[in-house]
Amino acid sequence: MIIVYSPGEVLRHPALEGILMSIRLMVIDDHEIIRSGIRKMIAGSEVQLIAESNSGENVLAGISQYHPDVILLDVRLEDGDGLTALGRVKIERPKIPVLMLSTFDNPTYVARSVALGASGYLLKNSSRDTILEAIRKVANGENAWTREELRRVTGALATPRLSADIEVPLTQRESEVLDQLAHGLTNKEIALALGISYETVKEHVQHILRKVGVNDRTQVAVWAVRKGLV
Repeated sequence: MIIVYSPGEVLRHPALEGILMSIRLMVIDDHEIIRSGIRKMIAGSEVQLIAESNSGENVLAGISQYHPDVILLDVRLEDGDGLTALGRVKIERPKIPVLMLSTFDNPTYVARSVALGASGYLLKNSSRDTILEAIRKVANGENAWTREELRRVTGALATPRLSADIEVPLTQRESEVLDQLAHGLTNKEIALALGISYETVKEHVQHILRKVGVNDRTQVAVWAVRKGLV
């Protein structure tokens, strides 16, 4: 489902006297309350909401039809992974900036967002000023990553082993666990999803880390992204 908004009046940005400008925004989030909140949040600014959707499956069609300047994309969607949708956007339309939006301050999500080419990562409880400033930055060709976010994932992104073209002999179950892990699930969530015990998941995770040659979950998630496994 894509909901389309008719373009409103182009607003005059107070910092640019005499210059008319607007930023065309598309929002993808599976919760109406979040989309409604974004609509209210950007009201009265130079940011125009031109389209919204509850599904990541619509992102490429929405780009082709409505030509957004910026996409605000939820990390976790009911019908799939927002980070997978991010990957598709950056392959097909690499110049369009995408800001990831999430309830979760999860380093694995942040690392995957960086690795896949997102322009920033916003929490859903961010202030209006923070969200508007991020949209303005990325629309202007900058990125909206904070030093703290990048510091947290620098080790994962810079680990030499992760960039090597290596083959890792994972079992089928380890591959299943890796897929869940790379999507940001905790050991408890993985156990529930796969119908196995928490202790078994812990054992599989340790085997995966050892085989890949990394120290933590964030690093192995980045490795999986770079190998095209998720």
